[in-house]
Amino acid sequence: MLLFFKFFDPAKEELRYVGRLFVRAFGKPTEILTKLNEMAGFSPNEDLELYEEIKFEPTIMCEHIDMRLSFKSSQLEDGDIICYQKCRRDNANQCRYPDIPSFLEYAHNRQVVHFRSLEKPKEDDFLLELSKLHSYDDVVERVAHHFDLDDPTKIRLTSHNCYSQQPKPHSIKFRGVEHLSDMLVHYNQISDILYYEVLDIPLPELEGLKTLKVAFHHATKDEIAIHTVRLPKNSIVGDVINDLKTKVELSHPDAELRLLEVFFHKIYKIFPPNEKIDNINDHYWSIRAEEIPEEEKTLGPQDRLIHVYHFMKDQNQNQMQIQNFGEPFFLMVHDGEILADVKIRIQKKLQVSDEEFSKWKFALLSLGHPKYLQDSDVVSHPFQRRDVYGAWEQYLGLEHSDTAPKRAYQVHQNRHTTFEKPVKIYN
Repeated sequence: MLLFFKFFDPAKEELRYVGRLFVRAFGKPTEILTKLNEMAGFSPNEDLELYEEIKFEPTIMCEHIDMRLSFKSSQLEDGDIICYQKCRRDNANQCRYPDIPSFLEYAHNRQVVHFRSLEKPKEDDFLLELSKLHSYDDVVERVAHHFDLDDPTKIRLTSHNCYSQQPKPHSIKFRGVEHLSDMLVHYNQISDILYYEVLDIPLPELEGLKTLKVAFHHATKDEIAIHTVRLPKNSIVGDVINDLKTKVELSHPDAELRLLEVFFHKIYKIFPPNEKIDNINDHYWSIRAEEIPEEEKTLGPQDRLIHVYHFMKDQNQNQMQIQNFGEPFFLMVHDGEILADVKIRIQKKLQVSDEEFSKWKFALLSLGHPKYLQDSDVVSHPFQRRDVYGAWEQYLGLEHSDTAPKRAYQVHQNRHTTFEKPVKIYN
């Protein structure tokens, strides 16, 4: 019968093909030891151990071959693969994989992982050769060792979405998976990418806190500051505001702040001060903080606080679509106030030149349909009262071209928020 042979060197961690031999079915392995030593480059009398490599997938099956039995008695057949190595010495345990079965298990579960910084999700940073059977602790220890970091609990990992080719929205919780293989699976696909963060506090401690990325819009300066707020999960929005007051530059000491939920250039919510922050999801929504204008604090019963958004019309396949852009904002309009007066306040607020502002058009938009306004139109009449669900879909639209330079700040790996103002990021 024809058998194929591989030789394993534990010191080099190498299993290589060395040749093939025709053997007698009723012959014994001892009859070919001299030839096997020659194929491996050893002296003729070197003691050898033989294994049959039965299968590699989906699981390893590798059995020791008894030298005293014939090939047929060992159930070997034409075309089978025999792996062999030197008989193990006392120092064999110094090798990571002292025998063929352990090496095959390693080779079967070996996984080269491409690690990327979560802040640069398109760029490979470094590679590590790991085992799919490595535990959560094994993986973070190897990553920590790469950074010469003493505390592996300061490593946080995020899995890869094979369909979007981006990080998954939520990171892996501390010891939230058992093995590396669990980190790499995405539905029925296996990835070889993981994203890492090096934290300033241990992950178990961080998971006891709620972390929010908040964009603070300065009242008088033309800039946006991104702040990270960490508070106990049972904290409320008022606690976030108090924390921000210690970090941001206010226009005056008594300024009051509010927290807004912004998505696709629309304001969807003003957070009540007593709302639990554990319910806030900043993975998909942008969280914005701003000073409450003094005029809004004296809102009269006939005044309206309206949504104001920038928009362009996009003619696509004979269908007109409204495309919002830029920074949405609130504006107080008085009862009976006409558009001509409102325009003066908007121009001053946005600091737009006369030449540019003369090109702007103003419209009432409801569910995506614009109704253009004249200077003599009373702005407040079409708007509903306050706190009506869906009010973000009824707004005063400022139609003009989007000429501002874009600065993308990545609030989260699955969402980019575009700011037209300079952005400063604080940790």
